[in-house]
Amino acid sequence: MRNLFVVNNPRDWPLEVPGVEVVPARTYLTDPAYGNDRSIKVFNLCKSYHYQSIGYYVSLLAEARGQKPLPKVGTMEDLQSQNLVRLLTESLDELIEKSLSTIKSDEFELSIYFGQNLANRYATLSHQLFNLLQSPLLRAYFVRKRNQWRIRTVRAIAASDIPPHHQEFVVKAATDYFMGRRQHMRKRPAPRYDLAILHAPDNTEPPSNSKAMKKFEKAAESLGLQVEFITRTDIGRLPEFDALFIRDTTYANHYTFRFSRRAVAEGLVVIDDPDSILKCNNKVYLAELLTRNNIPTPKTLIVHRDNIEQIVPLLALPCVLKQPDSSFSRGVVKVTTEAELRTKTSELMEKSELIIAQEWLPTEFDWRVGILDRRVLFVAKYMFPRGHWQIVKRDEQRQILSEGPTVAVSVSEAPEVVVMTALKAANLIGDGLYGVDLKQQENRCYVIEINDNPNVDAGNEDDVLKDAIYREIMGSFLRRIEERKRGSR
Repeated sequence: MRNLFVVNNPRDWPLEVPGVEVVPARTYLTDPAYGNDRSIKVFNLCKSYHYQSIGYYVSLLAEARGQKPLPKVGTMEDLQSQNLVRLLTESLDELIEKSLSTIKSDEFELSIYFGQNLANRYATLSHQLFNLLQSPLLRAYFVRKRNQWRIRTVRAIAASDIPPHHQEFVVKAATDYFMGRRQHMRKRPAPRYDLAILHAPDNTEPPSNSKAMKKFEKAAESLGLQVEFITRTDIGRLPEFDALFIRDTTYANHYTFRFSRRAVAEGLVVIDDPDSILKCNNKVYLAELLTRNNIPTPKTLIVHRDNIEQIVPLLALPCVLKQPDSSFSRGVVKVTTEAELRTKTSELMEKSELIIAQEWLPTEFDWRVGILDRRVLFVAKYMFPRGHWQIVKRDEQRQILSEGPTVAVSVSEAPEVVVMTALKAANLIGDGLYGVDLKQQENRCYVIEINDNPNVDAGNEDDVLKDAIYREIMGSFLRRIEERKRGSR
């Protein structure tokens, strides 16, 4: 990969950074040698990013050439609106307060060079602002009002704005940045695309275990996709990638949803996409959707404070109560008496105006059908722990006591009614990666829920297809990226 520092005048950058070529903006815009190489990475250090300025056109044409500039045109627009800057950085309020707590003045200026500042005590804040507002050179201005620090403005600065006594540090920061990027790069077959896999190292119940994550990486690289595992602090880096694969538990009011929204806005291929997260994470929506499309489900009642008395006549006891955004057996309770029903309903409705009540359907296991691109990917039986009615048994603190085994089966061995019902249900959501949970009683099956972020664990869901399941998913990413590059998606 070629790294270009594009400047108005080469005299603006009298510094030498290993592996970096300094190019005048007009040369970059007009010389055909820079127009056809997608491996170029453009760092736009021009004096102005205003609309239709030469700096604006450097990033605009770099995007058209598929060269992933820093900053992108969208970032330039973001930086023009200080209200939007404050909105993007509001999650840093606590960090800002902590980082600036020793400042005596009521105003403070922070220079950020490739995510670093000269003072180590501002390292975390500088890194986070750089990740959120992806521009090589930034200057943030803070003001303290009513004993609270707030960002007043953040603006991108040009190479010519670097004070002479900062230049040596800037060279080090830039060198560190490029060395860090090279550590992640390997020789791979063409085509070359970049896939970010979002994960949470501290998630004790991730949708894919560590062995599966390595298999995803290996499968991706065999197809020419360069993988980088990112975390919640890397949202500002999304423009560096062609696709995002979310392998952390998704929720609507959660950073995973913000990553998904931001990635779609940046033009990335995304699994799980924002619509799928919103739809699958709310059981009230799913209940209405499945009923209106004649998908068989257990008898279901959308419960509010005025119809609680209808639960027992309609569903009988025992029955199951569900928080709308429940997952992994959390927020789902089985009630056996009317007293327990009143207590649990009241508890759940403290968090949501609507909850779900469903009839109790006893089975020995739940079916899970994995679907991708509107095709069946895998089928598995999720068995229950001995003496329990859910896949996972938890204590009162919601910690796992025991978990039933997962038994993968071939698609041909699964009952046709299970497979076809799952496909019909998932196709109502989209063409992403879904896990449909069903219960089967004799020749009838019932959809329990549709999950947008299904487990794919090594040793469980992959037991039939083995490594092919990872190649199938990564192959879908490759196809989607290529379709998007051609403008057909």
